[in-house]
Amino acid sequence: MTDKARTELAPTGVLRAGINLSNFLLVTGRSANAEPVGVSPDMARAAAAALGVPVHYVPFKTPGELGDQVGKNMWDIGLIGAEPQRAEKIAFTAAYCEIEATYMVPAGSPITSIADVDKKGVRIAVSARSAYDLWLVNNIKNATLVQVSGLDAAYEKFMSDKLEVLAGLRPGLLKDVEKAPGLKILDGKFTAVQQAIGTARANLAGAAFLADFVEKAKKSGMVAEFIERHKVKGLSVAPPA
Repeated sequence: MTDKARTELAPTGVLRAGINLSNFLLVTGRSANAEPVGVSPDMARAAAAALGVPVHYVPFKTPGELGDQVGKNMWDIGLIGAEPQRAEKIAFTAAYCEIEATYMVPAGSPITSIADVDKKGVRIAVSARSAYDLWLVNNIKNATLVQVSGLDAAYEKFMSDKLEVLAGLRPGLLKDVEKAPGLKILDGKFTAVQQAIGTARANLAGAAFLADFVEKAKKSGMVAEFIERHKVKGLSVAPPA
């Protein structure tokens, strides 16, 4: 299986790994030679080692941009959130780690629980085409999504337009809540973003190899070791598939 997977996943002799730079939990910095550093790049490097080939990082500013390039000879594997829209063209592994997504509301808001959010008249600021935005698109029925490009821009829109809700990953919201008095993060989560490894759907052997690799990485403690190495808070190892 490894030989066939290597042919599919590294046709150039190098595993080109698409990396989403906007997820600050999974990409925590840059190395001296400007390569991305973090849990996601470490997973890509480990997958390449399992295949017996070098890794080459292909960075993208957003997960949406990364997903758009599937099948266009830009990357061989992509490390982004696994969502139904993306899965139409990308074969995803089970998640290797999870991140809670929840809401933040302004001071004095009558919204006190996640159940209060999906109502008419409620406007939700969200980073467009993030994994949790895709979940909201599929599940919000009554509230209005205000989709903005980028995490910081979503926060600025929420504040400047006095929107009712800001959606985000809990670790990011924990930073945002310190920026203005009275902001409150709601208890619980509306979803957990499933961070996975994907490849083009045509790569059947490659997809099977990656699925097996991820399960072994979780079971062996490799994923937990990467999270600990980069001192990431708010990221947890996903359960077995």
